[in-house]
Amino acid sequence: MLPFILSIAIFLVIGGVVSTIILMQTAEKKKRVMSVIQGAAAIEIDKKGKVNAQDQRRFDLAKKLKDEDKSDKKSSDLNDKIVQAGLEITAKKFWVYSVVCCVVFTALAKLFGFSLLIVLLTAVTSLLGLPRMFLKMKINRRQKLFMDDFADVLESMMRMLKAGMPVAEAIKMVAQEFSGPVGEEMERIYDQQKIGVPLPEAVLEASKRMPLTEMQMFATAIAIQTQTGSSLSEVLQNLANVIRSRFQLKRKVKALSSEAKSSAMIIGALPVVVGLGMYFINREYIEVLFFDPTGQFLLGCAVTWMGIGVLIMRQMINFKV
Repeated sequence: MLPFILSIAIFLVIGGVVSTIILMQTAEKKKRVMSVIQGAAAIEIDKKGKVNAQDQRRFDLAKKLKDEDKSDKKSSDLNDKIVQAGLEITAKKFWVYSVVCCVVFTALAKLFGFSLLIVLLTAVTSLLGLPRMFLKMKINRRQKLFMDDFADVLESMMRMLKAGMPVAEAIKMVAQEFSGPVGEEMERIYDQQKIGVPLPEAVLEASKRMPLTEMQMFATAIAIQTQTGSSLSEVLQNLANVIRSRFQLKRKVKALSSEAKSSAMIIGALPVVVGLGMYFINREYIEVLFFDPTGQFLLGCAVTWMGIGVLIMRQMINFKV
């Protein structure tokens, strides 16, 4: 009974640590996005207590985005993630697929003769963990494809605006010329604007479907241009240059951190490789870990602490640009 209680306690501790890390990353990302949108306005307010008209408009727009972001938390987070992943399914279908995944993996765990604790953990993970991990992978992949073409889209819009084309028509042209997520989002913006939705609101909705700092800055630029009539082409050119500079910096960081990532992969794979080697060399010696209750408990503790170590190493070498 004691090993079972200890295993449950370890599982709860791991869940709490992982949840805390995820929440901290989300809060830091949102804070960074809002600071980029506010720009110098927040600094001027803090130091002088007053701002000029342009900075005040930027600050008000950033505050509006922040307030709308808080109100959006009342809506279904799962539906938002499904839309961000580009999947054309409902939340009900997602839960149906999750239940099917849970049944399959739980049946496999039971078929291989694992203990009741392992079967329960497999059921919980396959129901709540694996489907959401797949959803997150789809979101990250779609955002990466979006960012690969977004700088080119902005430069194309900038050239069209300089040629005298209206903003809505420029969005329509880039939606036809570009495929993938960036073309889909631009087409949605144009369709919404065509049925009567104001352009700033349509772009703001697109920034919710594609929650990236660059898309938030694009939405802010459109809103400022609509209210003030400023030069949008210059803003788009500067934003495109910022995106390309960020790409260069990301590649440089990736090159500099490649050695640390390789070391982390070797350290994480070493226990698995040694265990497999021991299994083929002296099977009776290592089978105690799989069939003896004490061995199963020790193996679970080892996997748990190894997972925590891999997570910590991942956070240490996962630089945000």
